[in-house]
Amino acid sequence: MKSIANGRVGRSRALKGLAPALLALSLLSGCSTLDQGTITRGYVFDDQTLAQVKVGAPAEQVLALLGTPTTTSTVGGDAWYYISQRVEQPIPAMPAKVTNQRVYAVYFDKNKRVTRIANYGLEDGRVIDMTSRQTVAGGGENRLLQGMLKQISGLKYQMF
Repeated sequence: MKSIANGRVGRSRALKGLAPALLALSLLSGCSTLDQGTITRGYVFDDQTLAQVKVGAPAEQVLALLGTPTTTSTVGGDAWYYISQRVEQPIPAMPAKVTNQRVYAVYFDKNKRVTRIANYGLEDGRVIDMTSRQTVAGGGENRLLQGMLKQISGLKYQMF
């Protein structure tokens, strides 16, 4: 009888030791890579809907078909941009990498009619930073460096 009682005590001690390990595993399961991986940001493209946007269509029709654009531009004419990115992060500790980017641009004339439609991909330009909300103006850094060198030496330097 004594050995049966000792067996029960030994099992209960083992279960008590196993409980913290199970608790730790359940907490760490939230850090699993299974829910990581591929994330789509921005506009979700539907090629059938995009095909309905035609040159000459009014802006109201484009808005009804595609919804509110991701961003707009009034510099050099009116344009609406619908931006989508696919970001992959294989391991949570690793930085995310943009693997696909698509920008659907709709250009309008003064009468708010579509004049041109463009569909840009990642290979057509830079990756757009969707989280910083900052637009990098090209050439600013080079002009600053040129100005500093000109002041120091009195010469005109050509960068790039």
